[in-house]
Amino acid sequence: MTEEWELLGTVLIACNCDWGCPCNFNAAPTTGKCEGGWTWHIEGGCYGDVGLAGLNFSIYAKWPGAIHHGNGEAVIFIDERANGAQRAVIETLVGGTVGGPWGVMAWTWPKIHGPYTAAYDVIIDGVNSKLKCGSFLEIEGSPIRNPVSDAEAHPGVILPEGIIFKRGKFGSSVRFRLSHGLEYDHSGKYLAIASFDYFGPLA
Repeated sequence: MTEEWELLGTVLIACNCDWGCPCNFNAAPTTGKCEGGWTWHIEGGCYGDVGLAGLNFSIYAKWPGAIHHGNGEAVIFIDERANGAQRAVIETLVGGTVGGPWGVMAWTWPKIHGPYTAAYDVIIDGVNSKLKCGSFLEIEGSPIRNPVSDAEAHPGVILPEGIIFKRGKFGSSVRFRLSHGLEYDHSGKYLAIASFDYFGPLA
């Protein structure tokens, strides 16, 4: 029987799409393919009796088309501070067998690199958040700026049916570089940050 679990925290998202990312609205990715992913910063929660608060983990992938068409390739990173039980739980979650967003999406990346252990340096500050995951991944966010006045813009979105998040803030990636397992640099593109609250198993 699957253990009961719940995770709460903040998810940082970046990809190669233009600001706002049409995939949020069931449209095709900006360039016809998707390259990006998510880092989850856990602020509270557990899987059974295994606590996970304070840990981070990430999935970054590339798909030749829209995510729901599959055939993707992903790299997974897990916080080096996770002990054996915590790492096993995170591996179970991202494997997609116990629900959460990974239960919906894990099939779309049949080829996986890792999971790799990595040191995380995370600063949560809205769209100004920053992330370093060892030497493998770097994300730095900023507000979107008006191309005429250079004034900051602070759009947000409500997605009642959202898989990753239900309410989020949109920004721009000053820096978004991945260099382990997969390699790409999509600085200056889509960034979002949002709270999450996932739980399982679903009845």
